[in-house]
Amino acid sequence: MITPKEHFHGSDLEKIEKYYGIKKEEIINFAGNVNPLGISPVLRADLSGHIDAITDYPDREYTSLRRSIAAYVNKDLQPEKQCQTEHILVGNGSTELISLFIQFIKPKKALIISPTYSEYERELTLEGSRIDYFLLKEEAEFNVNLSALKETLKASYDLLVICNPNNPTSSVIKTEVMAEILAFCRDRNIYCMVDETYVEFAPDIASVTSVSLLSAYKNLIVIRGISKFFAAPGLRLGYAMTSDEELLHLVNERKNPWTINILASLAGEIMFSDEEYIKRTRNLISSERERIKAVLKNVSGLKYYEPSANFILLQIQKDNLTSHDLFEGAIRQSLMIRDCSTFQGLSNRFIRFCFLTGENNDRLLEYLSRKLG
Repeated sequence: MITPKEHFHGSDLEKIEKYYGIKKEEIINFAGNVNPLGISPVLRADLSGHIDAITDYPDREYTSLRRSIAAYVNKDLQPEKQCQTEHILVGNGSTELISLFIQFIKPKKALIISPTYSEYERELTLEGSRIDYFLLKEEAEFNVNLSALKETLKASYDLLVICNPNNPTSSVIKTEVMAEILAFCRDRNIYCMVDETYVEFAPDIASVTSVSLLSAYKNLIVIRGISKFFAAPGLRLGYAMTSDEELLHLVNERKNPWTINILASLAGEIMFSDEEYIKRTRNLISSERERIKAVLKNVSGLKYYEPSANFILLQIQKDNLTSHDLFEGAIRQSLMIRDCSTFQGLSNRFIRFCFLTGENNDRLLEYLSRKLG
């Protein structure tokens, strides 16, 4: 039974439809963090022509797909810093890969940089790991304090989990800082799992991604997926990258074969090569991010934190107004934002929304300005 204080996620449209009586097709979803352009037009046009492929088993090695991924992630990297095809593992969404690596690393004690995505905690709990949290501070704009993180990591951890850019704060750890973290962890035999679900939305991917560090740090695992940037969560395609060949061999040897179907594999190859779609997405998010920030600067009852992903975190600074109040007011106008009070370290004064098309963004900005201005 859903109560009025139920907290809804971006995928909970059926629950919202049932509780609020709003057809899910009418809801403008600012909570899902998905590319507003929808799927790649090239994918839409081409994938149906490959339907006969389902009469065959996928290649167990997914060689062609992994080559496409390598070409995609290496586009802006120097040759000596590129990810090798043999260091790429594909899976049934990024969540499966997070789960797999946790199962094989078997961390007795893990540190999660928080507030962040709850799935890390779930998978670590299932593995029986002890979990600690390194809380990002509001007074530091939710940016990591490197010296404090290093001090915390001295307490004998096996795994450090980082979402970069981070959900829900949209803050980032730059590549040069990540290198310091990785070196510190390497010297203490700590694996670092870096979830880059949102890195493709960053203003300057090369300054944020850890892919360029893979060749130098065997304790690094980079996780990505296609759900957000390529607007294809239903395909369940994710990929992981690491230069730890022993760990890769272990995971490959024991994981189930054919974890992704042949159409998802073909779809990935098509999407990763659609340069026009990738460029349009990055341009749209970049322009809307800057435009939205300019509008929010003039809304007196809130504070925003510098966004590096395709979403922005806001703190409510108007008395007697909570994140739940804002959520309820918005959803009754078919606008779904994220009440962030369930994230560890955040209170009922925080909301998050992602950047959609200009017209839809304007509807939400008008609502926020009216409630908080």
